[in-house]
Amino acid sequence: MRIKRLIEKIIEGALMISSSISTLAVLLIVVFLFREGFSLFNTSPLENHNVIVVNKSNPVNNLNASQIKAIFDQEITNWKDLGGKDDSIILFTINDLSNYFSDEEVGAEFEFLPEKLNTLVDSNPTMLAVYTDKYLSKNLRGKIIDVDKNNIPDFIGGTQWFPTAEPAVLLGVAPLILGTLLVSFFAILFALPIGLATAIYMAEVADERLRKILKPIIELLAGIPSVVYGFFGLIVIVPMIHDVFHLPVGETALAGSIVLGIMALPTIITVSEDAIRNTPRSMKEASLALGANKWQTIYRVVIPYSMSGISAAAILGIGRAIGETMAVLMVTGNAAVMPRSLLQPVRTIPATIAAELGEAPAGGVHYQALFALGCILFLITMAINIWVQSISARRKMNK
Repeated sequence: MRIKRLIEKIIEGALMISSSISTLAVLLIVVFLFREGFSLFNTSPLENHNVIVVNKSNPVNNLNASQIKAIFDQEITNWKDLGGKDDSIILFTINDLSNYFSDEEVGAEFEFLPEKLNTLVDSNPTMLAVYTDKYLSKNLRGKIIDVDKNNIPDFIGGTQWFPTAEPAVLLGVAPLILGTLLVSFFAILFALPIGLATAIYMAEVADERLRKILKPIIELLAGIPSVVYGFFGLIVIVPMIHDVFHLPVGETALAGSIVLGIMALPTIITVSEDAIRNTPRSMKEASLALGANKWQTIYRVVIPYSMSGISAAAILGIGRAIGETMAVLMVTGNAAVMPRSLLQPVRTIPATIAAELGEAPAGGVHYQALFALGCILFLITMAINIWVQSISARRKMNK
């Protein structure tokens, strides 16, 4: 008897340790994700230790990443557009070095370069020079322009995503957030009614022989790799959208929604069907005995009783849609622009992380921005789960 109790205690302890390790692992993942993501903020958008130096007489003291990009894109060419004098901007980068100095003037090891750059900016009142801080002169006669640091409002509300722009990155994730929500919303709008209808048919209408045929087929669909769904979308759905709507390209948000909806169907059907089949037979027989027909019983008894399971199916389907990467990357056009309709290319958060993480230098601004995107994706998924659970709990309270 004592040995039996000891074994039970050992098993209980092993289960407790296992659950504790699992919980700790999840917490560590979340903490690491948010620590890396939030390290982006209050850092400069200038990469590679670059600084912006202007003449001391220049009245401009501050620039943001959008203004810097506009200067380098030649969209801003006059200092008056930045609050300065009515003078043309003379742009200098280290790539222009040979236009101003010979190799002998800068030195074999660039030992004379800091003072040469110092003199260059000092002699050109309208020059904007960008170079690494290791070439700053100890007796700087110009002034360093303050650049607005990365912050949460600009990150969330910004509409331009250029994480590799030089010298300053632009990290506006509004197009990615809206693209993710748009594609996921219409995917679930497509998948949930079809999945629920199929689950009701399999659980309440189809005979056992047909159910035994359909069930394995639907479960098999859940195991198909996402890249196969992506190829299906490229071969079938993308050309169909291109021809039906007469678009320049068929890779659109609509194509992504349809592909994601098809991918979410097996999960929604399987979980919903299991929940519906768990409705007690006595409840259905009582409904029929009171005069309700089969469809009234399904609508008034079976579906309300199974609502918690159907809600779980919806949550799992949404999670599959929001977190999908490869298939979405293949059929949505991968364009980081503000989505205005289903018939234009978009880019989602998971697709952005998958496409760019490999090329982002570890610890850099781009790398940290991708982790911040992961934080946003986590918060979106958590918010949707809480919302669906609250609706399910409210329905239970109203019964």
